Amino acid sequence: MVAPTASSSTSAAPVYELPWVEKYRPLKLDDVVGNRATIERLKVIEHEGNCPHLMISGLPGIGKTTSVHCLAHALLGDAYKEGVLELNASDERGIDVVRNKIKNFAQKKVSLPPGKHKIIILDEADSMTVGAQQALRRTMEIYSNTTRFCFACNQSNKIIDPIQSRCAILRYGKLSEEEVMKRLLEVAAYEKVEYTDAGLEALVFTSEGDMRQAINNLQSTWTGMGLVTPDNVFKVCDQPHPILVRQILAACQKGDIDVAMEKLDEIWGNGYAAVDIVTTLFRVTKTMDSLPEALKLEFIKEIGWTHMRILEGVSTVIQLGACLARLCKMVSEVKQT
Repeated sequence: MVAPTASSSTSAAPVYELPWVEKYRPLKLDDVVGNRATIERLKVIEHEGNCPHLMISGLPGIGKTTSVHCLAHALLGDAYKEGVLELNASDERGIDVVRNKIKNFAQKKVSLPPGKHKIIILDEADSMTVGAQQALRRTMEIYSNTTRFCFACNQSNKIIDPIQSRCAILRYGKLSEEEVMKRLLEVAAYEKVEYTDAGLEALVFTSEGDMRQAINNLQSTWTGMGLVTPDNVFKVCDQPHPILVRQILAACQKGDIDVAMEKLDEIWGNGYAAVDIVTTLFRVTKTMDSLPEALKLEFIKEIGWTHMRILEGVSTVIQLGACLARLCKMVSEVKQT
């Protein structure tokens, strides 16, 4: 995207680089990564042309809003700009907006392809007030001949039942590591990014199935460091290094509390919050093959209790140290039996 030419003939027009997450946002349903079964249902709607009210729920960054926009593009074609109204959580979406802006758009006459409907996309719909949702239920029925509503939300239980019953509900699952890796490789190839395999694995680890975060982290690491390696990724993402966390867990597995506390002090001295450390502890424990399955489950249970206490406000290094002590004690009890 190039900015308008400056009035001075000597000054060159600045070139603005799009964020990669926007640059490589899918425009067709075929290009959306993951959740194939749900995407196939949307393709059927695209083929039939008669779109019901939709509610798409799932974690952030897995393609909910993108899928709706792809479907709207496919259904409306060139009339997309006139026939689609999108309201995000950042917009005011109280009762007045439902009664005025949404109702006015539903009443507006627009030239659309035969048999097609206007589409209102409500992103982050679970953050709408209950009053606004109540005002919306009647609007959905009155204008159903000309307008369809598409809700994208993280938690569908925050949407009132009357709206849920009027919608076809599609649930999106977390993207697999293979799906995220495949897309990262494609973007890296387009942008000629220099990377190591371990660097891309680190990006997948930090993203936790969130494609948007994975691509943003890739761009940030490449722009800031010039090479995508694990160390650079964890510096940019500012997360505790999994190798250090793995060393803590390995020490706990041996029952060596002194080494575990020494490594914990090293991570704590780098300024990481207790919630960051305990979250990384959990994620590394899940992927630690050296832990026997029964012990791994006990470790996860203990780390979960500590995570809960930290979220309640007790976010101190003493709480983390106590967790490690309990893990070591657990191992010694297993050995004695």
